[in-house]
Amino acid sequence: MISFSSLPAINATLNGLSAVFLVLGYRYIRQRNQLVHSRFMKAAVVTSALFLICYITYHIKAGRTVFTNPSWFRPIYLTLLLTHTVLAVTIVPLIIITFTRALRQRFDQHRKIARWTWPLWMYVSVTGVIIYFLLYQIFPQEKLPSAASMPSPDQARTQSGQQPAD
Repeated sequence: MISFSSLPAINATLNGLSAVFLVLGYRYIRQRNQLVHSRFMKAAVVTSALFLICYITYHIKAGRTVFTNPSWFRPIYLTLLLTHTVLAVTIVPLIIITFTRALRQRFDQHRKIARWTWPLWMYVSVTGVIIYFLLYQIFPQEKLPSAASMPSPDQARTQSGQQPAD
């Protein structure tokens, strides 16, 4: 059974696999092997979709982690996180459009958008792995509780020995 605390490592693995599949997909399309290219790109889509599901599941329950230490590295981390996050949101529709055009065999249109989708998707996949290592391995940070795991005001008063308000 997979433990909840292992989800960040699973997310990083899925991001890393996506990057590997993207590189291999690129390699095979450069060799004009559309069949193998297609298989690797489908694998990249599947691993990215699994990543998104695991990522959302983890952060709904775990809350967020704020990078505070070391303070000298925080601006570097936040810059990386900002670019990663903005491009992660941007890449989803681009992947859908690129993938749909390929499935419909509109390869001229597919190629036009894939020239933008591929490098952005690679950046998001690779920086996702880097962020995992920075946040969970190199500079582990304390987690902030999610809203779902925080006690209600009445529960908090009861836990502190106060009577709940009527």
